[in-house]
Amino acid sequence: MAGTLYVVATPLGNLGDLSPRAAEILRTVDTVAAEDTRRTLGLLAAIDAHPRLLSFHAHSRSDRVDALRRILEEGRDVAVVTDAGTPAISDPGSDLVAAVRDSGIAVVPIPGPSSVAAALSASGLSGDRYLFIGFVPRKGSGRRRLLERAAGEPWTVVFFEAANRLVELLGDLVALAGGDRRAVVARELTKIHEEIRTGTLAELRTYYQMTPPLGEVTVMLDGQPADEASALIVDPDDVAAAIAERLSAGDSRTDVVRMVTARFGLARNEAYRLVTEHR
Repeated sequence: MAGTLYVVATPLGNLGDLSPRAAEILRTVDTVAAEDTRRTLGLLAAIDAHPRLLSFHAHSRSDRVDALRRILEEGRDVAVVTDAGTPAISDPGSDLVAAVRDSGIAVVPIPGPSSVAAALSASGLSGDRYLFIGFVPRKGSGRRRLLERAAGEPWTVVFFEAANRLVELLGDLVALAGGDRRAVVARELTKIHEEIRTGTLAELRTYYQMTPPLGEVTVMLDGQPADEASALIVDPDDVAAAIAERLSAGDSRTDVVRMVTARFGLARNEAYRLVTEHR
């Protein structure tokens, strides 16, 4: 019989958050596939676990997936872990899980810490429905499209971001969602210097310009209020200029319509009319 692939969530920072079930799995599997073997070695030592440790990260070659699948086919169990949190959630693991499932081998999740759930639970923003975007592209049209969509969402939107790019992200959101939109920045969750800061986008941008952040960062943007569109006073010249700029840059009409609805709060049919009538 084939072994089992366990997808094991590990602590964000505090080792006390490792579940007893996760610890037992890590003690009993033959092999642990780890994003950073040095970090995982410390975790394994803390729980007196001694499996074989193999590197498995975002830049691993495809033959590493094949090697791990062969271990499973030989009847030995494998656990996949990342540096912190749940594998395959903006972290390595999805390619391995897909390949193993395609081979008919069992995949078992061992749930536990998640920075998304932890940040939302302490944010004060609605977690009933939310959009998880993860890391946005650093530049280009892909970044712009995602941020425009985020600005127009009625639900809370969750981002991951590197600390040194946090101010840039907040600045882009100010331009698209307005400086008065409420947001929360959660930093270094479960660690000694944990910080959860609430404010408007403009306030948060100013704060982190003056106090450069360190560590792992999760950003949560409050959803656009349902009545915000009707409350907005929109300058038609501003809308026309924005449409002209994006069309001249080569954006598709669909992308420009999305931008107009997010940036100016217009209904989609009205944005579509303005874009199609633009000369």
